[in-house]
Amino acid sequence: MNKTSTVVKVGIADLNLVIAPGTIRTSGLGSCVGVVIYDATKKIAGLSHILLPDSSAAKQVKINPFKYADTAIPCLVNSLLENGARKFALKAKIAGGAQMFQFSSGSDMMRIGPRNTEAVEHKLSELNISVISMDVGGNVGRTIEFDPQTGNLKIKKVNKEEFFI
Repeated sequence: MNKTSTVVKVGIADLNLVIAPGTIRTSGLGSCVGVVIYDATKKIAGLSHILLPDSSAAKQVKINPFKYADTAIPCLVNSLLENGARKFALKAKIAGGAQMFQFSSGSDMMRIGPRNTEAVEHKLSELNISVISMDVGGNVGRTIEFDPQTGNLKIKKVNKEEFFI
């Protein structure tokens, strides 16, 4: 965890924490969902780059828990609590979940972005963490950066102006 004003980068199927004045960023959010959970008063935030909705479909014996919505979000919450965040104060912002490809079959298996978004919202609801704002769906990739000092999530979409939620 970093307390200096650097940018902590989070890769695909990974998560990390930051304390202000640092910021935390992930890029390459297509169908993946970036989940920011933060305690505004303590100015601590965590970011998870979720690749898939549900670990129960995994074929491997040993899974990467940071890869799936149902396992990454509890890991992120536990890490935040271990580092001084307060459960009652946690809020979330989410971005991503795009439908990057069009499929004529309309198969639910191909709806990875929307399924990721639904799984993230479900898990946050289960943990009683309010989603304050979100920018999900569409068909373009995103890079996001969260500033725990201000609580702003900066979103940069491919070929679009950046904006804050």
